[in-house]
Amino acid sequence: MTSADLAYSVCPHDCPSACALSVERLGPDRIGRVHGAKEHPFTDGVVCAKVARYAERVHNPDRLTKPLRRVGAKGEGRFEECSWDDALDMVADAFRAAEAKHGKEAVWPYHYAGTMGLIQRDGIDRLTHVLGYSRQTGNICTGTADPGWFAGVGEKMGTSSLEIADAEVIVLWGTNAVHTQVQVMTHVAKARKAHGAKVVVVDPYRNATAKQADQHLMLRPGTDGALACAVMHVLLRDGLADRDFLARMTDFGAATEAHLKDRTPEWAARITGIPAAEIEAFARLYGSTKRAYIRFGYGFTRQRNGAAAMHAATCLPAMTGAWSVRGGGGLYSYSGGFHVDQSLVMASDRKDPSVRGLDMSRIGPILTGDRDALGDGPGVHAMLIQNTNPVVVAPEHRKVRQGFSREDLFVCVHEQIMTETARYADVVLPATMFLEHDDLYKAGGHTWLQVGRKVIDGPGETRENHWVLNELMKRLGADHPAMHMTAWELIDETLGRSGWPGAEEVWAAGGIDVSPRNDHGDGGCFHNGFPQADGRFHFHPDWTTLGRLGAMLPSAPDHVAIIDEVDDDRPFRLVAAPARNFLNSSFTETPTSRKQEKRPTVMIHPDDAAAHGIDEGQAVAIGNARGRVRLHAALFDGLPRGVLVVESIWPNADFPGGEGINTLTSADVPPPAGGAVFHDTAVWLVADDAPA
Repeated sequence: MTSADLAYSVCPHDCPSACALSVERLGPDRIGRVHGAKEHPFTDGVVCAKVARYAERVHNPDRLTKPLRRVGAKGEGRFEECSWDDALDMVADAFRAAEAKHGKEAVWPYHYAGTMGLIQRDGIDRLTHVLGYSRQTGNICTGTADPGWFAGVGEKMGTSSLEIADAEVIVLWGTNAVHTQVQVMTHVAKARKAHGAKVVVVDPYRNATAKQADQHLMLRPGTDGALACAVMHVLLRDGLADRDFLARMTDFGAATEAHLKDRTPEWAARITGIPAAEIEAFARLYGSTKRAYIRFGYGFTRQRNGAAAMHAATCLPAMTGAWSVRGGGGLYSYSGGFHVDQSLVMASDRKDPSVRGLDMSRIGPILTGDRDALGDGPGVHAMLIQNTNPVVVAPEHRKVRQGFSREDLFVCVHEQIMTETARYADVVLPATMFLEHDDLYKAGGHTWLQVGRKVIDGPGETRENHWVLNELMKRLGADHPAMHMTAWELIDETLGRSGWPGAEEVWAAGGIDVSPRNDHGDGGCFHNGFPQADGRFHFHPDWTTLGRLGAMLPSAPDHVAIIDEVDDDRPFRLVAAPARNFLNSSFTETPTSRKQEKRPTVMIHPDDAAAHGIDEGQAVAIGNARGRVRLHAALFDGLPRGVLVVESIWPNADFPGGEGINTLTSADVPPPAGGAVFHDTAVWLVADDAPA
């Protein structure tokens, strides 16, 4: 195709990569193949397969194209078409009725990261703040990871992903990059080709990324903190720690060293299941060079002890001084380095901190009236949902489904297809996809601030989030400057307030690099100090400043034994890992992704399968006190005994029995500040003789 037929855009999905895209535009309302932009230094011409075939989503015959109102029972999926005016009037009337009867906090706008664009994702907070509705708190994705990073490092910044290519040792810790961050593997390949870099993967099973590693540390889920402490023990014992860096740039002291003296490889082996010799070998490899780069993932933090595990892992580059050199240190997320002022988008000036906040990860307990989850406020009686599908992705599915089945709960869902959540709605509004509106993007996995312009027209009567929110606010009698701006005008004003070039300039440039890495030469990103008040990395954080449950966590890096341990009744630990062809519940509707993922399966070690009389492909059930999930066995020796792995969040309807994997996951609140514990679940396993 000619360059005139290619349009620049940015991938909006819940992924650190925020890929720069080159989109084949076949007409005013049609696209072809999607490519990674070759000129973007991080994307580097690469894009995941599911986004490459994005035309399957955009032109899916199941796209919602007209507003709908419910005419059947909740969850039945029976609707009739109506006008936009009628639909929005119904929503406004329901919100006013809930407020009149129960107070403003009975209305709860709920959202997440179906798009990562700052305008279309976060504008719903404008509705919340201006109208005084219940605020959404917590974070279903990073609730445990963020405080773990803040505890030691201090801000969501780190070594640029481009410096992976300069590293001599690369550790992929708790991230299956082949499935979730394909560009990371591109830069890993560059390091291997340039100077034979060694790659280590820390993960509970031999996934697609671990299969490419020089060393795979296959640990039991929830034991990462023990591994990190044992590595630090070896670094100190064998003279591989940088004591000058520790003295100048951290709060490391005699108490830290004494604490780690007992955290031997043998101690960690008993906890993690990794042989002590493998831990020793990894420690020596890691300590052999300062050009050791850790790509910290999200997966290993989705445990009750996830924050402590993240903190312990971040201590490793501080121990060796790897933060002080180019190609050393590591990255969890760079999203704290963009300095984007979203106050206009979110109406932050109208935020009232006295208004109740509700933890999004606890939507099941909240909607079923759990008083601890609701706090002192009323029950939730009206919701607007954008950019998320909680009936599938939220923990404690049975409670979520029970809550959405309430006849006294009014729900409006603004969505692209008829998701399981939308089937429980009273009003369903048709939403645009990212190529059909303008937006502003920052990334977690790289340092480019990007703007995406509308590429094609959306089908039927689809409308962008920004427009829907403004129209609803007008009907509710609200006013705010952002309501009188187009999305493009809001992007431009937001960039200006943030000290960045205007929207047109950022878009034309294909993004702007906000990283100062080119200023530090061969020095590392934190060679002059850390973004803490004292400028030092903290081995001994004050967890109480990071959340109300901070007192549950230790003052030094450690393994914290608060996970959902196995017992006689539940002898297996379950990991609900990401699939290659799905992204949360997105892409579960596209034909090719569904074909390639085939059906919901559970990976079982062959010895465990034999002990339970289970054969390859057999129907099985896994469960706990929260419920029972039926699926099929996939025998696999690439995981420890006593561990089960279910990849992907298939729709509930794809499981025999109609209940998906989040039937089993818990909405318990992990320290210090909450979050979801999707990989911290003990279950039983049985052969399932019921028809499947």
